Amino acid sequence: MTDAPDTIVLVHGFWVTPRSWEHWIARYESQGYRVIAPSYPGFEVEVESLNADPSPVEAITASSIVEHLDQVVRALPTPPIIIGHSAGGAFTQILLDHGLGAVGVAMNSAPTEGVPVVPLSQVKATFPVLKNPANRHRAIRYDFEHWNYAFTNTFPETDARALYERYAVPVSGNIIFESALANLTPGHQGTWVDYHNENRAPLLFVAGSRDNIMPPKVQWSNAAHYKAESTITDVVEFGGMPHLLPAAPGWEEIADYVLAWAVRHATTPPPIVAAPPAPVEAITV
Repeated sequence: MTDAPDTIVLVHGFWVTPRSWEHWIARYESQGYRVIAPSYPGFEVEVESLNADPSPVEAITASSIVEHLDQVVRALPTPPIIIGHSAGGAFTQILLDHGLGAVGVAMNSAPTEGVPVVPLSQVKATFPVLKNPANRHRAIRYDFEHWNYAFTNTFPETDARALYERYAVPVSGNIIFESALANLTPGHQGTWVDYHNENRAPLLFVAGSRDNIMPPKVQWSNAAHYKAESTITDVVEFGGMPHLLPAAPGWEEIADYVLAWAVRHATTPPPIVAAPPAPVEAITV
């Protein structure tokens, strides 16, 4: 590609809705980009409505989310920049594996299938859902204590509570169990990607050093699984940042950094590699 993408697709994570991108949408639109923040199926309503009636999201699956996002991106006239947060980071990786997007950014990303790293802080952060098998058939909303530990552990409590009220929604227990058991279930699951895909667009992993639910070691391990030599896979770590990067103090620096990285790698043609010299013919004496 030689033309800079003019569209940015922002993919939200679990326990939040597209509203979590509100600051990034305004910032990128002010720079002339068309910005799309699609919701997952069932998440189209406002936060308050979803908290009042979580039934639309109880049975959602990773495959149904990917299918919806795939359709959204394929409908665009040109390949966009795709930026995903948390579970949205895993879906961004899957979309790139499908051949979509000019470039992708996965921020504090949930791992795709095959990444075995499970830090203790991640276990603690997801325990409210996974502790009870019956939660697989329910939509679960964190209480503030668990939300704060998982999303806003570096925030002043007043700010954390305000964001909890503005952003927090239930998530399907089924999809959390599905993700947690992906590596133990035979066959390809909803978060599978081809780590050897030579045609995948450039991908940047962004890690917040204070993230409890998807710590940096998850990002580094996920990135290390990509083996195709012709693709670009980078990792950057921001010190002192929690899981909720789209709203954390200093989010502007991250938004500008990932956009600059994305534009640079989406518009840089692949290097021209000179052909090897022709072999010298053997001379028979």
